[in-house]
Amino acid sequence: MKSVRIVALILLICVIAMAQAQQPPQTAGQPGAQAGQRGAGGQRGNQPPPDPRDMGGGQCAENVWNCKDTPNPLPQYDSVWIEELTWMDVRDAMKLGKNTVIIATGGMEPNGPFLATGKHNFVLRANCEAIARKMGTALCAPIVKFVPEGGHEPASGHMKSPGTISLREETFVALLTDIVTSFKVHGFKNIILIGDSGGNPNGMWTVAEALNKKWMDTTVAHIREHYDYGSLGPLMAELGMRGTKSDNLHDDPGITLNMFADDPNSVRYHQRVKAGLATINGVSIGEYEKSLAAAKRIVDLRSNNTIAAIKKAIETKGASAARPPAAQRGNRGGQ
Repeated sequence: MKSVRIVALILLICVIAMAQAQQPPQTAGQPGAQAGQRGAGGQRGNQPPPDPRDMGGGQCAENVWNCKDTPNPLPQYDSVWIEELTWMDVRDAMKLGKNTVIIATGGMEPNGPFLATGKHNFVLRANCEAIARKMGTALCAPIVKFVPEGGHEPASGHMKSPGTISLREETFVALLTDIVTSFKVHGFKNIILIGDSGGNPNGMWTVAEALNKKWMDTTVAHIREHYDYGSLGPLMAELGMRGTKSDNLHDDPGITLNMFADDPNSVRYHQRVKAGLATINGVSIGEYEKSLAAAKRIVDLRSNNTIAAIKKAIETKGASAARPPAAQRGNRGGQ
Protein backbone atom coordinates (compact mmCIF):
# COMPACT_ATOMS: atom_id res chain seq x y z
CA MET A 1 0.00 0.00 0.00
CA LYS A 2 2.86 2.30 0.86
CA SER A 3 4.47 1.69 -2.52
CA VAL A 4 1.19 2.63 -4.29
CA ARG A 5 1.10 5.99 -2.49
CA ILE A 6 4.71 6.67 -3.46
CA VAL A 7 4.00 5.93 -7.14
CA ALA A 8 0.92 8.21 -7.07
CA LEU A 9 2.95 11.04 -5.54
CA ILE A 10 5.63 10.67 -8.20
CA LEU A 11 2.99 10.80 -10.97
CA LEU A 12 1.44 13.99 -9.48
CA ILE A 13 4.84 15.69 -9.36
CA CYS A 14 5.45 14.79 -13.00
CA VAL A 15 2.07 16.20 -14.10
CA ILE A 16 2.72 19.52 -12.33
CA ALA A 17 6.21 19.77 -13.81
CA MET A 18 4.89 19.15 -17.35
CA ALA A 19 2.17 21.79 -16.94
CA GLN A 20 4.67 24.42 -15.79
CA ALA A 21 7.01 23.60 -18.64
CA GLN A 22 4.22 24.31 -21.16
CA GLN A 23 3.47 27.88 -19.83
CA PRO A 24 5.06 30.78 -21.73
CA PRO A 25 7.81 32.67 -19.88
CA GLN A 26 6.71 35.85 -18.07
CA THR A 27 8.41 39.18 -18.30
CA ALA A 28 9.57 40.88 -15.14
CA GLY A 29 6.76 42.66 -13.33
CA GLN A 30 3.98 41.07 -15.42
CA PRO A 31 1.21 39.47 -13.30
CA GLY A 32 0.97 35.86 -14.32
CA ALA A 33 -2.77 35.50 -13.76
CA GLN A 34 -3.53 38.54 -15.92
CA ALA A 35 -0.93 37.97 -18.60
CA GLY A 36 -2.81 35.14 -20.21
CA GLN A 37 -6.19 36.91 -20.01
CA ARG A 38 -5.31 40.02 -22.02
CA GLY A 39 -5.43 40.09 -25.76
CA ALA A 40 -2.79 41.55 -28.03
CA GLY A 41 -2.11 45.17 -27.19
CA GLY A 42 -4.22 44.96 -24.03
CA GLN A 43 -1.45 44.16 -21.55
CA ARG A 44 -0.31 46.70 -19.01
CA GLY A 45 2.57 48.79 -20.23
CA ASN A 46 1.62 48.35 -23.87
CA GLN A 47 -0.87 51.24 -24.11
CA PRO A 48 0.34 54.01 -26.45
CA PRO A 49 1.11 57.35 -24.80
CA PRO A 50 -1.63 60.05 -24.97
CA ASP A 51 -1.71 61.81 -28.33
CA PRO A 52 -2.72 65.51 -28.18
CA ARG A 53 -4.22 65.09 -31.65
CA ASP A 54 -6.85 62.61 -30.42
CA MET A 55 -10.43 63.87 -30.78
CA GLY A 56 -13.74 62.66 -32.10
CA GLY A 57 -14.14 59.74 -29.72
CA GLY A 58 -11.19 57.67 -31.02
CA GLN A 59 -7.45 57.69 -31.61
CA CYS A 60 -5.85 59.77 -34.31
CA ALA A 61 -3.32 57.01 -35.02
CA GLU A 62 -6.15 54.62 -35.89
CA ASN A 63 -8.29 56.87 -38.11
CA VAL A 64 -7.63 60.30 -39.61
CA TRP A 65 -11.19 61.39 -38.71
CA ASN A 66 -10.12 61.22 -35.06
CA CYS A 67 -7.39 63.82 -35.54
CA LYS A 68 -7.70 67.29 -34.05
CA ASP A 69 -6.98 69.25 -37.24
CA THR A 70 -8.50 66.98 -39.88
CA PRO A 71 -10.70 69.09 -42.19
CA ASN A 72 -14.44 68.50 -41.96
CA PRO A 73 -15.40 66.19 -44.87
CA LEU A 74 -18.89 67.75 -45.04
CA PRO A 75 -20.21 71.31 -45.42
CA GLN A 76 -20.96 73.14 -42.17
CA TYR A 77 -24.41 72.08 -40.93
CA ASP A 78 -26.86 74.98 -40.59
CA SER A 79 -27.85 74.80 -36.92
CA VAL A 80 -27.10 76.80 -33.79
CA TRP A 81 -27.85 73.81 -31.52
CA ILE A 82 -24.72 72.04 -30.34
CA GLU A 83 -26.57 68.74 -29.96
CA GLU A 84 -27.36 68.83 -33.70
CA LEU A 85 -23.74 69.47 -34.72
CA THR A 86 -20.80 67.10 -35.06
CA TRP A 87 -17.70 67.77 -33.01
CA MET A 88 -16.05 69.06 -36.20
CA ASP A 89 -18.98 71.42 -36.78
CA VAL A 90 -18.55 72.84 -33.27
CA ARG A 91 -14.79 73.14 -33.68
CA ASP A 92 -15.13 74.96 -36.99
CA ALA A 93 -17.92 77.24 -35.72
CA MET A 94 -15.66 78.32 -32.85
CA LYS A 95 -12.82 78.99 -35.26
CA LEU A 96 -15.19 81.25 -37.22
CA GLY A 97 -15.90 83.34 -34.12
CA LYS A 98 -18.78 81.59 -32.37
CA ASN A 99 -17.22 81.98 -28.94
CA THR A 100 -20.45 82.42 -26.95
CA VAL A 101 -22.64 79.56 -25.72
CA ILE A 102 -26.14 80.03 -24.31
CA ILE A 103 -27.32 77.59 -21.64
CA ALA A 104 -31.10 77.82 -21.32
CA THR A 105 -33.00 76.32 -18.38
CA GLY A 106 -36.66 75.41 -18.79
CA GLY A 107 -38.66 72.93 -16.74
CA MET A 108 -41.29 70.21 -16.58
CA GLU A 109 -44.48 71.39 -14.86
CA PRO A 110 -48.29 71.58 -15.12
CA ASN A 111 -49.72 74.42 -17.21
CA GLY A 112 -53.47 74.00 -17.37
CA PRO A 113 -55.36 71.68 -19.73
CA PHE A 114 -53.91 72.93 -23.02
CA LEU A 115 -50.16 73.48 -22.65
CA ALA A 116 -47.61 70.65 -22.66
CA THR A 117 -45.64 70.07 -19.45
CA GLY A 118 -42.49 71.12 -21.31
CA LYS A 119 -43.91 74.64 -21.77
CA HIS A 120 -40.70 76.49 -20.94
CA ASN A 121 -38.62 74.17 -23.10
CA PHE A 122 -40.75 74.94 -26.17
CA VAL A 123 -40.39 78.66 -25.44
CA LEU A 124 -36.63 78.33 -25.22
CA ARG A 125 -36.40 76.35 -28.45
CA ALA A 126 -37.85 79.35 -30.25
CA ASN A 127 -36.05 82.05 -28.28
CA CYS A 128 -32.53 80.62 -28.05
CA GLU A 129 -32.59 79.88 -31.77
CA ALA A 130 -33.56 83.51 -32.48
CA ILE A 131 -30.98 84.91 -30.06
CA ALA A 132 -28.10 82.84 -31.43
CA ARG A 133 -28.89 83.51 -35.08
CA LYS A 134 -29.27 87.25 -34.55
CA MET A 135 -26.02 87.46 -32.59
CA GLY A 136 -24.08 85.46 -35.16
CA THR A 137 -21.41 84.60 -32.57
CA ALA A 138 -23.40 82.22 -30.37
CA LEU A 139 -24.44 78.60 -30.16
CA CYS A 140 -27.17 77.05 -27.99
CA ALA A 141 -26.44 74.27 -25.53
CA PRO A 142 -29.06 71.54 -25.11
CA ILE A 143 -31.90 72.96 -23.02
CA VAL A 144 -31.68 72.02 -19.34
CA LYS A 145 -35.17 70.60 -18.93
CA PHE A 146 -35.00 69.59 -15.27
CA VAL A 147 -35.06 72.38 -12.65
CA PRO A 148 -36.41 73.06 -9.14
CA GLU A 149 -40.21 72.77 -9.28
CA GLY A 150 -41.15 71.92 -5.69
CA GLY A 151 -40.51 69.49 -2.86
CA HIS A 152 -40.68 65.71 -3.11
CA GLU A 153 -41.70 64.42 0.33
CA PRO A 154 -44.23 65.75 0.93
CA ALA A 155 -45.01 66.92 -2.58
CA SER A 156 -45.19 70.69 -2.80
CA GLY A 157 -45.35 73.35 -5.49
CA HIS A 158 -45.76 71.89 -8.95
CA MET A 159 -44.81 68.42 -7.68
CA LYS A 160 -48.44 67.99 -6.69
CA SER A 161 -49.26 67.48 -10.38
CA PRO A 162 -48.25 64.40 -12.42
CA GLY A 163 -45.69 64.96 -15.16
CA THR A 164 -43.62 67.37 -13.07
CA ILE A 165 -39.92 66.66 -12.55
CA SER A 166 -38.15 68.58 -9.80
CA LEU A 167 -34.49 68.90 -8.82
CA ARG A 168 -33.24 69.92 -5.43
CA GLU A 169 -31.57 73.34 -5.53
CA GLU A 170 -28.13 71.85 -4.79
CA THR A 171 -28.58 69.32 -7.60
CA PHE A 172 -29.53 72.07 -10.03
CA VAL A 173 -26.50 74.16 -9.05
CA ALA A 174 -24.17 71.17 -9.36
CA LEU A 175 -25.60 70.27 -12.76
CA LEU A 176 -25.22 73.81 -14.10
CA THR A 177 -21.69 74.07 -12.69
CA ASP A 178 -20.60 70.95 -14.59
CA ILE A 179 -22.26 72.10 -17.81
CA VAL A 180 -20.68 75.56 -17.63
CA THR A 181 -17.29 74.04 -16.79
CA SER A 182 -17.52 71.75 -19.81
CA PHE A 183 -17.87 74.71 -22.15
CA LYS A 184 -15.03 76.51 -20.37
CA VAL A 185 -12.78 73.50 -21.01
CA HIS A 186 -13.63 73.62 -24.73
CA GLY A 187 -12.63 77.27 -25.00
CA PHE A 188 -15.89 79.25 -25.11
CA LYS A 189 -15.15 82.79 -23.94
CA ASN A 190 -18.71 83.83 -23.00
CA ILE A 191 -21.04 81.43 -21.21
CA ILE A 192 -24.56 82.81 -20.85
CA LEU A 193 -27.33 81.46 -18.63
CA ILE A 194 -30.97 82.29 -19.41
CA GLY A 195 -34.10 80.83 -17.85
CA ASP A 196 -37.84 80.77 -18.31
CA SER A 197 -39.29 79.57 -15.02
CA GLY A 198 -39.65 80.92 -11.50
CA GLY A 199 -37.55 78.23 -9.82
CA ASN A 200 -34.49 78.80 -12.00
CA PRO A 201 -33.00 82.30 -11.47
CA ASN A 202 -31.43 81.77 -8.05
CA GLY A 203 -29.46 78.69 -9.12
CA MET A 204 -28.28 80.32 -12.34
CA TRP A 205 -27.23 83.45 -10.47
CA THR A 206 -25.35 81.37 -7.89
CA VAL A 207 -23.38 79.48 -10.55
CA ALA A 208 -22.61 82.58 -12.62
CA GLU A 209 -21.43 84.54 -9.58
CA ALA A 210 -19.12 81.78 -8.37
CA LEU A 211 -17.53 80.87 -11.70
CA ASN A 212 -17.23 84.38 -13.08
CA LYS A 213 -15.13 85.31 -10.03
CA LYS A 214 -13.05 82.15 -10.40
CA TRP A 215 -12.17 82.49 -14.10
CA MET A 216 -10.40 85.60 -15.32
CA ASP A 217 -10.40 84.64 -19.02
CA THR A 218 -14.06 83.61 -19.31
CA THR A 219 -17.28 85.58 -18.80
CA VAL A 220 -20.11 83.72 -17.11
CA ALA A 221 -23.34 85.67 -16.79
CA HIS A 222 -26.95 85.05 -15.79
CA ILE A 223 -29.23 87.17 -18.01
CA ARG A 224 -32.33 87.71 -15.91
CA GLU A 225 -33.84 89.99 -18.59
CA HIS A 226 -34.97 86.97 -20.58
CA TYR A 227 -37.43 85.89 -17.90
CA ASP A 228 -39.56 89.00 -18.07
CA TYR A 229 -43.09 88.36 -19.30
CA GLY A 230 -44.14 91.78 -18.08
CA SER A 231 -42.23 93.29 -21.00
CA LEU A 232 -44.79 91.74 -23.35
CA GLY A 233 -47.61 93.96 -22.05
CA PRO A 234 -47.28 96.85 -24.53
CA LEU A 235 -46.80 94.48 -27.47
CA MET A 236 -49.85 92.40 -26.56
CA ALA A 237 -51.88 95.59 -26.28
CA GLU A 238 -50.66 96.73 -29.70
CA LEU A 239 -51.63 93.35 -31.16
CA GLY A 240 -55.09 93.56 -29.57
CA MET A 241 -54.33 90.34 -27.66
CA ARG A 242 -54.05 91.55 -24.09
CA GLY A 243 -56.24 89.45 -21.82
CA THR A 244 -59.60 90.96 -20.90
CA LYS A 245 -60.18 88.53 -18.04
CA SER A 246 -58.33 85.78 -16.19
CA ASP A 247 -59.02 82.09 -16.63
CA ASN A 248 -56.99 81.50 -13.45
CA LEU A 249 -54.76 78.99 -15.20
CA HIS A 250 -50.98 78.68 -15.26
CA ASP A 251 -51.14 80.10 -18.79
CA ASP A 252 -51.66 83.36 -20.65
CA PRO A 253 -51.73 84.58 -24.29
CA GLY A 254 -48.08 85.67 -24.30
CA ILE A 255 -46.60 82.34 -23.29
CA THR A 256 -49.10 80.36 -25.35
CA LEU A 257 -48.06 82.24 -28.47
CA ASN A 258 -44.35 81.98 -27.61
CA MET A 259 -44.79 78.20 -27.53
CA PHE A 260 -46.85 78.36 -30.73
CA ALA A 261 -43.82 79.86 -32.48
CA ASP A 262 -41.92 76.61 -31.92
CA ASP A 263 -44.70 74.04 -32.21
CA PRO A 264 -48.48 74.68 -32.44
CA ASN A 265 -49.06 71.15 -31.16
CA SER A 266 -47.44 72.11 -27.84
CA VAL A 267 -50.52 74.28 -27.14
CA ARG A 268 -52.88 71.72 -28.73
CA TYR A 269 -53.78 74.34 -31.32
CA HIS A 270 -55.71 72.24 -33.84
CA GLN A 271 -57.54 70.22 -31.18
CA ARG A 272 -58.60 73.40 -29.39
CA VAL A 273 -59.87 75.04 -32.55
CA LYS A 274 -61.89 71.93 -33.35
CA ALA A 275 -63.31 71.81 -29.80
CA GLY A 276 -64.09 75.55 -29.72
CA LEU A 277 -61.54 76.12 -26.93
CA ALA A 278 -58.98 78.30 -28.72
CA THR A 279 -59.03 81.17 -26.23
CA ILE A 280 -57.05 82.08 -23.12
CA ASN A 281 -57.94 84.95 -20.80
CA GLY A 282 -60.53 86.10 -23.33
CA VAL A 283 -57.98 86.22 -26.20
CA SER A 284 -58.61 84.08 -29.26
CA ILE A 285 -55.73 82.25 -30.94
CA GLY A 286 -58.11 80.62 -33.43
CA GLU A 287 -56.87 82.50 -36.52
CA TYR A 288 -53.72 80.63 -37.48
CA GLU A 289 -51.98 83.32 -39.53
CA LYS A 290 -52.74 86.04 -36.99
CA SER A 291 -51.45 83.87 -34.17
CA LEU A 292 -48.30 82.99 -36.12
CA ALA A 293 -47.56 86.65 -36.83
CA ALA A 294 -48.09 87.53 -33.15
CA ALA A 295 -45.89 84.62 -32.08
CA LYS A 296 -43.03 85.87 -34.26
CA ARG A 297 -43.35 89.36 -32.81
CA ILE A 298 -43.14 87.95 -29.28
CA VAL A 299 -40.01 85.92 -30.06
CA ASP A 300 -38.50 88.94 -31.77
CA LEU A 301 -39.10 91.21 -28.77
CA ARG A 302 -37.86 88.76 -26.16
CA SER A 303 -34.77 87.83 -28.17
CA ASN A 304 -33.87 91.48 -28.81
CA ASN A 305 -34.20 92.35 -25.11
CA THR A 306 -32.04 89.36 -24.18
CA ILE A 307 -29.35 90.17 -26.76
CA ALA A 308 -29.05 93.72 -25.45
CA ALA A 309 -28.50 92.35 -21.94
CA ILE A 310 -26.01 89.73 -23.17
CA LYS A 311 -23.94 92.37 -24.94
CA LYS A 312 -23.87 94.48 -21.81
CA ALA A 313 -22.80 91.49 -19.71
CA ILE A 314 -19.97 90.68 -22.13
CA GLU A 315 -18.79 94.29 -22.18
CA THR A 316 -18.66 94.39 -18.38
CA LYS A 317 -17.34 90.83 -18.03
CA GLY A 318 -20.47 89.69 -16.29
CA ALA A 319 -20.36 92.47 -13.71
CA SER A 320 -22.06 91.28 -10.56
CA ALA A 321 -25.83 91.59 -10.76
CA ALA A 322 -28.12 91.65 -7.77
CA ARG A 323 -29.47 88.33 -6.51
CA PRO A 324 -32.86 87.62 -8.13
CA PRO A 325 -35.78 89.02 -6.12
CA ALA A 326 -37.52 86.72 -3.68
CA ALA A 327 -40.47 86.42 -6.08
CA GLN A 328 -38.22 84.49 -8.46
CA ARG A 329 -36.62 82.27 -5.81
CA GLY A 330 -38.75 79.20 -5.37
CA ASN A 331 -41.87 80.98 -6.62
CA ARG A 332 -44.17 78.67 -8.57
CA GLY A 333 -46.56 81.37 -9.65
CA GLY A 334 -46.46 83.46 -12.80
CA GLN A 335 -45.16 81.63 -15.82
